[in-house]
Amino acid sequence: MTAVVAQSHFVFGLRTGVANNVRFLDEQTVVFPCGNNLVRYNTIQRWQKFIPGSEKSQRMTALAISGNLRYLAVSECGDKATITVFDLQHEQGRKRKVLTAGDIPAQEFVCLAFSPDSKYLIGQTGGPEWMLILWLWEKQKVLASVKTSNSNNPVTQVSFNPHNNMQLCVSGAGVFKFFRYSEGALKQSSFAKVETINFLCHTWVTVERVISGTDTGRLLVFESGDLRREICTVSNAVQERKSKDNDMDAAPTVSHITAILSFSKGFMCSVGPGTVCLFEKSEDSYRKTREIQIPPDKYRNEMTQAECQEINSMCISPAEKALAISTDQGQLYHISLPSMDIKKEEPLHFDFLSQSLHSKSITGLSICLRKPIAATSSLDHSVRIWNYETKVLELYKEFQDEAHSVALHPTGLFILVGFSDKLRLMNLVVGDIQPFKEFTVRSCIECAFSHGGHMFAAVNGNVIHIYSVTSLENILNLKGHNGKVRSIKWSQDDSWLVSCGMDGAVYEWNTQTGKRESENVLKTCSYTGVAYSSDCKTILAVGTDLTLKEIQDCQVFREVPADEVAHTAIAVSHSGRVVFTGTSSGTIRAIKYPLPTQKDWITYQAHCAPVTKMVITYDDQFLLTVSEDGCLFMWRIVDKEGRGLKSNKQIIHTEEILVTKSDLEERVCLCWRTYNIAVQRQPDYSSSSIQKLIVEHERYLELEQKYQKIQEDYENQLKSAEENKIQTLEELTQHYQVKLDDQIQQLTQCQEDAQQQTREFKELIKQVEEDEESAIRNIQIKYEKKLKTEKETNTSLKRETGNMGQKIYSLQRQNDDKRSDINKLKQEQHKLLGLIHSLESDIEDLKRQITGHEKTNQDKDKAISDLKRKNQELEKLKFVLESQLNDLKKQIEPQQDDINKKKERIHLLEGELVETDQSNSQLKLAVSDLRIKLRTRDKEMHRQIQKVTDLETHLQRLKSDLHNCVGFIQEPKKLKDSVQMIYARYVSQTNGVKKSSVDEDVLRAFCHQRDHLERTVNSLKERLAKSTEQHEKAYVKIMKENVTLITEINELQKELRLVRTQLKEYKAQLAKYKQSNKSRPNSGEDPKNQTKHVGNLKMIRLGSMQNLDIQPDGRLVRSCVVDSACKRISKTDGDS
Repeated sequence: MTAVVAQSHFVFGLRTGVANNVRFLDEQTVVFPCGNNLVRYNTIQRWQKFIPGSEKSQRMTALAISGNLRYLAVSECGDKATITVFDLQHEQGRKRKVLTAGDIPAQEFVCLAFSPDSKYLIGQTGGPEWMLILWLWEKQKVLASVKTSNSNNPVTQVSFNPHNNMQLCVSGAGVFKFFRYSEGALKQSSFAKVETINFLCHTWVTVERVISGTDTGRLLVFESGDLRREICTVSNAVQERKSKDNDMDAAPTVSHITAILSFSKGFMCSVGPGTVCLFEKSEDSYRKTREIQIPPDKYRNEMTQAECQEINSMCISPAEKALAISTDQGQLYHISLPSMDIKKEEPLHFDFLSQSLHSKSITGLSICLRKPIAATSSLDHSVRIWNYETKVLELYKEFQDEAHSVALHPTGLFILVGFSDKLRLMNLVVGDIQPFKEFTVRSCIECAFSHGGHMFAAVNGNVIHIYSVTSLENILNLKGHNGKVRSIKWSQDDSWLVSCGMDGAVYEWNTQTGKRESENVLKTCSYTGVAYSSDCKTILAVGTDLTLKEIQDCQVFREVPADEVAHTAIAVSHSGRVVFTGTSSGTIRAIKYPLPTQKDWITYQAHCAPVTKMVITYDDQFLLTVSEDGCLFMWRIVDKEGRGLKSNKQIIHTEEILVTKSDLEERVCLCWRTYNIAVQRQPDYSSSSIQKLIVEHERYLELEQKYQKIQEDYENQLKSAEENKIQTLEELTQHYQVKLDDQIQQLTQCQEDAQQQTREFKELIKQVEEDEESAIRNIQIKYEKKLKTEKETNTSLKRETGNMGQKIYSLQRQNDDKRSDINKLKQEQHKLLGLIHSLESDIEDLKRQITGHEKTNQDKDKAISDLKRKNQELEKLKFVLESQLNDLKKQIEPQQDDINKKKERIHLLEGELVETDQSNSQLKLAVSDLRIKLRTRDKEMHRQIQKVTDLETHLQRLKSDLHNCVGFIQEPKKLKDSVQMIYARYVSQTNGVKKSSVDEDVLRAFCHQRDHLERTVNSLKERLAKSTEQHEKAYVKIMKENVTLITEINELQKELRLVRTQLKEYKAQLAKYKQSNKSRPNSGEDPKNQTKHVGNLKMIRLGSMQNLDIQPDGRLVRSCVVDSACKRISKTDGDS
């Protein structure tokens, strides 16, 4: 991509053929289509913002703005008709939705309308379908559709009832229908017989009343769908024009009512060409009150097209303070409605909304070096001079013939215009363009001054004529093209001239000898534009073969690949960094230089017709483009960082202008006349000074008479004596010149004294009135400034509150997400706590069981101690049991080591659980702190909202008091009292309100706190992520350990089964021993061996019982088994 880009800066033009092509966005801003863009234009600050159209758009057909002035709908034609809805609250006009007709094969939408609540949108398709479609546009849902007309009766306008979202009105040629949306369909609710009437427009006046205009100038009133009456619409301007037509024996013109608009007092409509009539409601009828006309063109004497323009669209500002209209000639006008009440008896005229615009294709464009101006020529017979820095039309003149080309002299004082019959060199004087010299160059479609201004070139068919500006003679005729020459360019030193033509030839000429130095011919291409590179070493050309060529040494050195769109014009920056081209579709392309070998460029949506000319200013700051759509686009050339390009040359603009001698004399005479009239109108407060002036004036007249007589005498003497003539004349002229200077000085002193005296008397007389007026003006200015500041503060506060609301909403979302995460963690924690409590309860139950078993073991130990004395026979089995115990000990020792390892793991896991509990408690504390801070921020936000509401109520009261004060404008005393009362009432309050405005420190603190909260939330997120990872790792570890423990428990169960079988055997042996003891009570066996054997049997039995009780649980169960087993083993060892 290129490092240099173009930004839309300003545009002069209007796109006609678009329904409702001018609309108010607020009291100062209007929106209108221009080229392939929508332009938002501020009439006070004179800035423009652009909303580009879609790339594949063929043309725009209709606009519609919502009732809340937030959304703008644009219908475009392309492969398929679409409606794009833009959100105007964003600076660039963010695209919200794109609507289509669905399955209906619609080629275009001829008119659109929003519902009063801005939720619904209706669109009327064109022929042959003529379907009316209703959307719920925010969901892109088609609610209903109905056929409204046929191909013979086109529809011109659709609208919603401003008091009912479900009622619609459709009007057209022989069509005037009301529809109601109910039960998912559009149903016709009226059947008026209007087949022979061609309705051009309509408007809703009340809930049931609609007024429509026809092509015959009739205003028809419909109520509840029925035709009730007709309103007389004959205007004075129309009557005057008809009388003129009748005087000239011409057919009278029929006035068309092409636009109609309702407002609070009644309605207004266009009555005939260039006239708008206002009708105000009086009881149940309407009375015509005023007429507003488009002013005649001051540059023409006869009746011009300006007065005969048809009004296409009208719109009124939201507060009904301004009216804007657009015409079929591509002009925009407006008028201030409050001024109509002041000028009740004077005729009212529209003013241009911005400037007078071209109404047809622009054929020529030129700039100059010494002034920031550009000249354009058009097929509307006009030549216009624009200032691209101040964005003002400085000069404008219409001619009888079409202007095909234009060229400005480098000084900006002369202009060259090519007409169909001749070429004219003209002077740019104050307020006019005056012809100076005519050349017999017919159909001159291209002309250009040299950079030095001493020559100019003009094209006549396939011949290029070069003239000298000083002698105005033809110097050279460059012949060689076989087709018409389309473009010419001078080199920087004016020694070379390059030309291209429809014959596919690009020639470079020597302007000194007239010889052709280089050439490149491609017969398959018809060239349309040519330019030198910044160093004049290569030539760039575009044509119908869709490529951009760079020619060097008679060969195509480099070529940009072809595209679907042809290039029509080209301009190269003086810095040599970028090349701009215009296309046949109206787009502008920025291509980096040196030229790329691939399709690498930036495309900008600009015009809606082929670009005819484009030029870059000498300081590389602006790009100017014109097109067949009659629009002049101004682009600011910047780099990607938005900074203007730095030029190597220092361009100095001059301010001198040309004035003709007659104009200067007329202006001097007017000044003297106004001065004499002012002197005569002055009151006679100093008669002596006036008498002195009269005497001095008479002396001056006498001296003038004497001077004339003496001059005549000397002229007679000069005829007789030529030798003494010069000396005598010099002496006399010097002598009388001194006297005249003295007299003039005396006169000027007397005049100054008289003026000072008259000023003093005037000041003494009008001092009180001026003081009062100045005081009133100062008060008005103060309150206007206060109102402006309050409005600005309100808008800034609204923006800030909106931003704060969005930020708070995002913070609330984040807090809700955090709360949901915390709730999930709490639930998991509760589950884990429940498991822990259940496991603890199991542990307590097991401990109770262990204590109970210990008690029973103590009892059994007592019984065993008694049995030790009696069971001496068991000593025989001592060696057998000892061997078995040794085997069991060997088996228990590795298991005991594993048990110790598992204990260590359990202690580690318990430590990790304690750490997780601590982190959860810290998270709870941080969340509670965040909640407290959020509550404080909510309270601060509510306070700011309360302050804003107080300011709005304060402003409303002030507006109402000012409105009441305006009613006393004819009574100065009451006005003064009311102004003093307003001052006493509101000045202190406004100061208080200003003091209570938001402090910057508070906002900084709020921003600091908000950043701190965001940081804490991010840290909490990281902690939660780490804690979840740790929990997952611990959970995985626990699960693995549980699996290992379960496997061990299963192995132990197998061992217990074996031990149980052994116990059964031991029991059987014990029973045998008991029987033997009974039979042999006095046997001498060792009681120690008996106790040891019995203790081991108890340990194994207890372990088996505990294992059977703990088997369904997990890790903690295993620890209890191991603990009990260890205790038993230690006891048995102690007993042994």
